[in-house]
Amino acid sequence: MPLPRVALTRRSHVWGETWRLTTALLLGLALWALIRVAVADTSVTPAFGMAWFGVDLALGFVSTGLLLLRRRWPVTVTTVTALLSGLSAVSAGASAFALVSLSTRRRWREIALVAVPWTLAGLLNTGVYPDTGSGSTMANIVIGVLSFTVGVSIGWAIGERRAFVASLQDRALTAEREQTMRVAQAKVAERARIAREMHDVLAHRISLVAMHSGALTYRTDLTPTEVATTAEVVRANANLALTELREVLGVLRDVPASTDDTLALDSGRPAPPQPTLSDLPRLVADVEAAETRVRVDVLGDLEAVPERVSRSAYRIIQECLTNARKHAPSMPVGLTIEVLPADANAAAGSGSVALMVRNGSPVLPIGPRRRMAGAPAPADVVGSGLGLVGVTERAVLAGGELTYGHDRRGDFVVTARLPWSA
Repeated sequence: MPLPRVALTRRSHVWGETWRLTTALLLGLALWALIRVAVADTSVTPAFGMAWFGVDLALGFVSTGLLLLRRRWPVTVTTVTALLSGLSAVSAGASAFALVSLSTRRRWREIALVAVPWTLAGLLNTGVYPDTGSGSTMANIVIGVLSFTVGVSIGWAIGERRAFVASLQDRALTAEREQTMRVAQAKVAERARIAREMHDVLAHRISLVAMHSGALTYRTDLTPTEVATTAEVVRANANLALTELREVLGVLRDVPASTDDTLALDSGRPAPPQPTLSDLPRLVADVEAAETRVRVDVLGDLEAVPERVSRSAYRIIQECLTNARKHAPSMPVGLTIEVLPADANAAAGSGSVALMVRNGSPVLPIGPRRRMAGAPAPADVVGSGLGLVGVTERAVLAGGELTYGHDRRGDFVVTARLPWSA
């Protein structure tokens, strides 16, 4: 399998090829000069005469030029330069570079195939330049085998290093892609968290403001005292909504280093609104102030519920009561909370809290007491439809489950179960 290569600029590529070809040519010229000196000292001419030194030089330049094609045809170029090195001493440098380049591919079959012409090159060189101080034929063969082994070892080591660098590059690219995906997922999760928190905090207050302000528009027979009372309720809930909005925005703008959900008051950061089931009486009182009757049945000790689970349960109940008040303002709401401690829920391995909110389908008003004076009809209520989706997601993130829908009696029922340890 070919290794991925790091992209090079044209300038770096030209420089790399230039120094390789120059080094190969200089090595061959050095060997050619040594043989020329040896021939002059021994007075032994080459097999083809002294003119062969010129042919040797020309073949060396040809072999050096063939190195430019070594990556496209590695086996062919290595074989040809090896055979030419048997006839030309200048070609020896190019042959060595071609062998090293081939060995970087780390393919034993190609290396074994090239070993044959490389061995023959030693025998050919002995015939072309006989008795020039290089020793016997066997000595030339041994030198050829040793040089072949060294060239293969160097090329193999370079190939291993290239593979290691390529693996590091691939890991870096993979890590970068994973980091980009984690950042994108974190952004999506943070946006969902902000939207869920804003909805949970503001939906309850804004729905009260909408209902009471609708009463002022709908009813024209209210006394000044009733108008003032309703306006005070609108003002109070609007101020509470603004206060809770500032708290949420303050937390989102300045996230503390601590992972604790509660912030120290002396840290200078606003504490986020984190109501729990202990604040349930106040929530029920706000709902009943809008003339929506709520029957609460508690089975178990609410104080035994962990704070994290208690917060999620409160938000689910708050959303259910808000939906009931908006879509069925004339109907009573039944709320059942069952706390199952760890010892009573041994089969599940931990405690849990079960919630059920039931409210009937809306009916047309028969008299002024069937629903709050001036409250808008369910058809006038504008909803995004994301409230139940949000509490379902909250329950799933808490490790529990939430279902909702109409039962056989036509009542709308929301049930949820939140485990203590998720």
